[in-house]
Amino acid sequence: MPADTPKEPPAAGAIVERTLAHYNERADDFWEGTRGHDVTQNVAALLAHIAGEPPFTLLDFGCGPGRDLQTFAGLGHTVFGLDGAARFAAMARANSGCEVWQQDFLRLDLPAARFDGVFANASLFHVPSRELPRVLRELRAALKSGGILFSSNPHGRDEEGWHGERYGAYHEPATWRAYGAAAGFEEIAHYFRPPGLPREQQPWLATIWRKAND
Repeated sequence: MPADTPKEPPAAGAIVERTLAHYNERADDFWEGTRGHDVTQNVAALLAHIAGEPPFTLLDFGCGPGRDLQTFAGLGHTVFGLDGAARFAAMARANSGCEVWQQDFLRLDLPAARFDGVFANASLFHVPSRELPRVLRELRAALKSGGILFSSNPHGRDEEGWHGERYGAYHEPATWRAYGAAAGFEEIAHYFRPPGLPREQQPWLATIWRKAND
């Protein structure tokens, strides 16, 4: 996925403001365009790797209008949503009935050791590379011992910048794995999406991580 890489990285506040403005302005169109997307493979990947017996306590990180919150809640899990866009947070509450926190990804305030799993589907690629180590450590701290982080991001060639009005970082798979390991996660599985296509037609990399022992 191409990005207009800036000569100098923009300030974190500018990245957050412009990206969230994009989503707030297009919230209804985004909901209509994504509510039918099939991410059952990703949902199953997270749940399959959580130890213990369900129901689980989950965080949908970057929950958008609440599609996946509905899915997890419908399966009987206790799930919290988090999104930086005010319109998304309001829509997610209305669509799912779940508790949803409006927090942007660069200013998180998460409870410690609360979640069995974190579901970061198409969200962490918005975090600038220079902020990513800290954000991953904060997600790790929010997981219980042995908890699972699922992430799915568009991969690329370690390019970073504006794609339209959204900021994105498109990492090589090896680079992404290095970030996860450095933050204290152990990779336990990965796959490319959409399934059943040649690799050059699979722009998404899904990875499943376990919180390593402290």
